[in-house]
Amino acid sequence: MITFSWKGVFPAVTTKFTADDKLDFDAFDINIKAQLEAGAEGIILGGSLGEASVLTEDEKFSLLTHTLELVEGSVPVVLNIAEQSTRAAVRVAQKAYELGADGLMVLPPMRYNADEDETIAYISAIAESTPLPIMIYNNPVDYKIEITLDMFERLSVYPTIQAVKESTRNIMNVTRMINRFGDRFKIMTGVDPIATESIIMGAHGWVAGLVDAFPKETVAIFRLIKAGRIDEAIAIHRWFLPVLELDIHAKLVQYIKLAEVATGIGTEQTRAPRLPLKGAERERVLAVIENALANRPELPEGSWGKLAEVSL
Repeated sequence: MITFSWKGVFPAVTTKFTADDKLDFDAFDINIKAQLEAGAEGIILGGSLGEASVLTEDEKFSLLTHTLELVEGSVPVVLNIAEQSTRAAVRVAQKAYELGADGLMVLPPMRYNADEDETIAYISAIAESTPLPIMIYNNPVDYKIEITLDMFERLSVYPTIQAVKESTRNIMNVTRMINRFGDRFKIMTGVDPIATESIIMGAHGWVAGLVDAFPKETVAIFRLIKAGRIDEAIAIHRWFLPVLELDIHAKLVQYIKLAEVATGIGTEQTRAPRLPLKGAERERVLAVIENALANRPELPEGSWGKLAEVSL
């Protein structure tokens, strides 16, 4: 069984596109290098922010192969599984393993409100098809299916199911998971505006969105909390919160890509049906981003950077 630590900040990276709607690896590389420089401990490809719903399988595999070559084993690379059929999910999982992925993030079935048994069968089929470590993406707000504690109990028979991206938006679930399962499942908080609180309550890591534009600040919050420097983390969080709230909007992809442009590590190009922001909405989001940049805090020394270069 392949193993790595589900801990630290794992950026759910955006997928970059050229003006003629092809994958933009040049822009993609700029952002990935910024994540690694800031101290990210994993990379997640093809998630909600990665515009999974409009990527072809070949594009997902191209992103995976390219990223593996780029990071050269310095951090685990995790591919998201978000498919409509069990057969397709298994096929993607097996191909990801063949290409060298380090792990998988798995959503429940898409476009079908599966019941408990169907959801368990879907995830089980993926787990049985590959030795890759799996993080279950639990986001009933956006994807309408909740993986309950009882369902995690049933799935605990699979040693490769190792973590949860906790995106229920209920901070109590961090404690509920720990009380029920101890250290059996690593908890990766997945909702940016409540990540600070979730990490304080025991989350092992952060699958982050606004890290795509603000990698150093995101890593700093996580590391400061884990070092017991809560007040310093909270101060950064309070500055960051208006930007973090861009993560919980239906247009989070456009919002976060606009923030990436403002910080110089991304492009605004999305794939239709997503369209660029315009008018009052664009001005409102830009105002949030520009205010954050105008008041960007100085980060405590040693709170970000490659792990070999810092000490908290």
